[in-house]
Parts: sequence; structure tokens; C-alpha cells
Amino acid sequence: MTSIGDLPEDVLVELLSLLPARDLLRTCRLVCAQWRYVVDLTTLWKRKCQREGFYLQSLDRTVSDWKTFYLLCHLRRNLIKNPCAEENFQHWKLDLNDGDKWKVEDMPGAHGRNIPDPTVHKYFVTSYGPCLKSQLITLKQEGYWNQLMDEKRPEIVVKDWYAARFDCGCRYELTVRLLSEDYLVLDEFHPEPVVIEQWSDGVWREISYTFQNYPAGVRHIWFQHGGQDTQFWAGWYGIRVTNSSITIGPMT
Repeated sequence: MTSIGDLPEDVLVELLSLLPARDLLRTCRLVCAQWRYVVDLTTLWKRKCQREGFYLQSLDRTVSDWKTFYLLCHLRRNLIKNPCAEENFQHWKLDLNDGDKWKVEDMPGAHGRNIPDPTVHKYFVTSYGPCLKSQLITLKQEGYWNQLMDEKRPEIVVKDWYAARFDCGCRYELTVRLLSEDYLVLDEFHPEPVVIEQWSDGVWREISYTFQNYPAGVRHIWFQHGGQDTQFWAGWYGIRVTNSSITIGPMT
């Protein structure tokens, strides 16, 4: 009597590639030596990448581990919650909230311009006193297990958008830290603060940084940004920030 174990390898690859990755790794791989062999095949994970739209012909010679590539593509999303102020200040910790405090305004705002991304409709704006807000991301809670982070060290890409009002000078600052389980700093991106003079163009600008080859042991990512106006005017004349993102991408 014929069983599933009698199927040709290519047919078994096609069938198993239809299953979720979690089932393949936690269940199917434990069935027998044959299934473990098939689940570990590069062709199975490449087929899953093709099936779910993660595959590009140009990647053939650059992807060294199709299983990790698939898992990282599947997990990839913005880890910053409420990046565009659609939920007011939910998910953000207001570390400094001086002057007339943080505020949410609609794009483009007084003496401002629209951001290039038409899906972004709101931004956070600072006042004449220092205003800083942050989020702490715990990687295991987001699906990135310790072994993956320690052995593969996938790229961690940080992006943020900032702009000034046309009629007021302001200051923007950003700090991103990769933290251990005990919240020790393993790596950090902390560029010099950006000072924008009064009567600027008011254009939204993106700042971007990619963490690579960082130490093993990264378990959390801490993101903080903000600033203030430099004229010390009452109201909300300080730096504007929105569309922040942290993504963990596949190494190719």
C-alpha cells in the first residue's frame, strides 16, 4: 500500500511547501528522518518564497540561507507602533514633555508642507521646552527569537521623518539603542542634533541608519526622538516628526 513517504522528493517538497513555517519546523520536521531532510532542503524554502512573493530572480546568487530569508521576509513589518500619530500618543512614552508639551496636528499644518508619502496624515509636534518620546521594542514578543538574532544578525533598519515650520527655527534629535536582556547598550545610533534655522524651506526630510554586524545578545531596541523650537515661542513651533520605522530585514 502506497504512503506519503513513497512520493517522489519533488512532490513532497511541493506539498510541504504549502504548510505554514511554524508547522514545518515544530511538527513536520519531527515526523521522520525523510521529512526532516525535506524540510531542511533549500528548494522547499525557495519554493515558499516564490509562492508568497518574496522571490526575485536576481537573488539566486546572493541568498545563502533561503530558510532564514523566508522567515525574515515573513516577519518583516514596522516594529514602531502608532508611527504617524493616528492613535494620538498611544504606545509612546513621553520622556520629556516641557513647554506647551507634545501635540498631534494634521498634515501639512501651519507654515508646513506635506510629506512625500500621501498615506501619512498626521504628525507629532514639539514646543519651546524639550520634548522627547520613546518606544521600547522587545524582539521576542515580535517573533524574533534569540538564536535568530545571535547567529544571523539580520540588518536592523531605522528611519524617521522630521520637518520644521517655515517661520520658526528648531532642533531635532534621535537616539536608537540595541539593548541586551538586562538593558545594557550593545550598539547605538545617536547622530548630532539637527538645527534648522528660521525661514527654512519646511520640507520633510528622512534620516536612515542600518545596524549591521552588531554584537550577539540583542533582545530589545529603544527608539527615542524629539526636540524643541529655538525661538522659545509659546505654542507648537518646534520640530515635527512622523512615519518612524524600525524593520528587521533579511541578509542577502
